[in-house]
Amino acid sequence: MRLRRRVKLALVALGIQLTLPFSPRPTIWLMGRVLLLDGAGPSPELERHAPEGVTVMRDEAYGDGPRERFDLHRPADADGPLPVIVWLHGGGWVGGSKVQSWPYFQVLAAEGYAVVAAEYALAPDHTYPTPVRQVMRLLARLQAEAARLGIDPDRIVLAGDSAGAQIAAQAAALVTTPGYAELVGVEPTVALEQLRGVVLACGPYDLHGIPRSRRHGWTHALFWAYSGTRRYATDEHFATWSVADHLSERFPPALLTVGDTDPLFRHTVLLADRLRELGAEVETVLPAPGTGAGHEYQFELDTADAQEFLRRAIGFLASVTPRAPAV
Repeated sequence: MRLRRRVKLALVALGIQLTLPFSPRPTIWLMGRVLLLDGAGPSPELERHAPEGVTVMRDEAYGDGPRERFDLHRPADADGPLPVIVWLHGGGWVGGSKVQSWPYFQVLAAEGYAVVAAEYALAPDHTYPTPVRQVMRLLARLQAEAARLGIDPDRIVLAGDSAGAQIAAQAAALVTTPGYAELVGVEPTVALEQLRGVVLACGPYDLHGIPRSRRHGWTHALFWAYSGTRRYATDEHFATWSVADHLSERFPPALLTVGDTDPLFRHTVLLADRLRELGAEVETVLPAPGTGAGHEYQFELDTADAQEFLRRAIGFLASVTPRAPAV
C-alpha cells in the first residue's frame, strides 16, 4: 500500500513539474484522479462509527447551481427545532463532497444537532470568493426554511475541515469584523447573535504562511486555481482570503484543532494566538508532539486523538448552543 501511494505521488510530482509553468488545471486534474480530491466516500473505519437513529434529508437545494446542495442529518426522534451545525468539506477548494464524511456528521447529529453538510462550487472553474458567497446564500435559505427543516436559526455553528475550515472561518469573520465584508465583496446573511460558534479542523488561514518553493508545486496549483491568478501572493483582492489578518474581538467562540504532523499546524496556532490577543473565546485541541496525527486526523475515529477531539467538540457545541429558557 505504501509503495503504491509513493508511485502515485511520484506521478503527481512529475505531472506538476511538466505542466504547472503553464496552467494549474493539469495538476488539479492529476490530484483529483490520483489523490481522490474529487470526493471519494468515507473510509470503512469511519463508517463503522455511524450510529443508528439518524435520518438524512438529501440533496436539498440552496441555489440553482449543481453544487448548491446540502444534506441534513438529524436525530429521528428529535423534538423541537434543533441547533444547526453547517459543515463545509475539505478538498483544497478544487474537490470534495458533502458525502465524504457523512458518518461523522451522523455522530454529531446523534448528540441532538441538525448537521448541514453542504457543497459549494469548485476551482478552477469558480474562483474566490464564490464559496464564501455561497455559504451566505446557504445561511439565508436555512433561515427561510427553518420551520420545514426543524432547525433553530438563532443557534448556528459554522464548521469545516481543511479548505472548508478556511471558508467557515472567513464566513464567521465576515459577520463579525467591521469592514471585512465590504473588502471581500460578500454581504453577510446572518446576524452576530445567530452565529454561536465555529469548529475548525486542520485549515489554512494565513496567506503569508503558504509555501511557494518549487517542491510545493501542488500548493501553488491549488492557490492559483482558487485565486484565479498565478500571482495570488501579491494580488490585492486575494489578500482578503487571509482570515488571520481580518479578525476582531467579536469573532464567535471557536474550537480549533490540527494534527501534530499536519503541514498546516502553524496556521491553527497562529489563528488561535491572534484570537486570544483580541480577547475572543478560543479553545484548541492539539495532539501531543510525536503522536503522529496528520491532516484530517479528526475523522480517524479508531484513534484516541480523534476520540478526544470529538469529546471536546461535543462539549463545546453544548456550551455554545444552549436552548433559550422557557418564558
